[in-house]
Amino acid sequence: MNIRNVNIKDLTMYENNPRNNDNAVDAVADSIKKFGFKVPMVIDKDNVIVCGHTRYKACLKLGVNEVPCVIADDLNDEQIKAFRIADNRTSEFADWDYDLLKQELEGIENIDMSVFDFDIEGAFENKLSQDGKEEKYTSKVDIPHYEIKGEKPNIEDLVKEDKTFELLEEIKKSNVTGEQKEFLIKAAYRHNTFDYSKIAEYYAHANEEMQNLMEKSALVIIDYDDAVKNGYVHLKEKIGEIYDENE
Repeated sequence: MNIRNVNIKDLTMYENNPRNNDNAVDAVADSIKKFGFKVPMVIDKDNVIVCGHTRYKACLKLGVNEVPCVIADDLNDEQIKAFRIADNRTSEFADWDYDLLKQELEGIENIDMSVFDFDIEGAFENKLSQDGKEEKYTSKVDIPHYEIKGEKPNIEDLVKEDKTFELLEEIKKSNVTGEQKEFLIKAAYRHNTFDYSKIAEYYAHANEEMQNLMEKSALVIIDYDDAVKNGYVHLKEKIGEIYDENE
């Protein structure tokens, strides 16, 4: 690999980075402080970041001047776009073996792992569920506090419907049967994309009735037990994946 140290001032974040990584910056910064910078960033020939946006933000926070980078000058523009997405996505496929993880955490005595969302006293205690089966995770979870941070967003900005409308027009102009059109029109709304940061801000500004309806629509999560009951939350350990250093 072609690795060289690059002044952090010479690096540029990719403007269309699809990964929202702000919540992981503190954890990555703590990891760099504890263990050093062990995973090089990947940049293109123009010093635009391909993989490592969270590490970049963490280094800015820590005041790091130079970072090791792999220069992906063997990839064309399309390959770089694909690799950026694939690198982010692959980390989501892994799960924890909680028995082995508990053993590993018990062997760490002098390093505080709580910043990485590991609670050896609570999160890894074996509990018996109501059906008598052993559970290796807890329903303990930090519920987010939805507080007003800025101006109330316009409600039309909470969801993007461009692709949905394009598909609806295509369906309406098609020659499929009326029954098929009805089905396809229902399916088209799956292409709506929601801006959850704006939704959270809108929720904070909303009245109680609107907040209750947003909660029932799973636009925000307030009650963890209700979220589990309704099928919106399946495994608490998935939350930990946002702290993955590989973004």
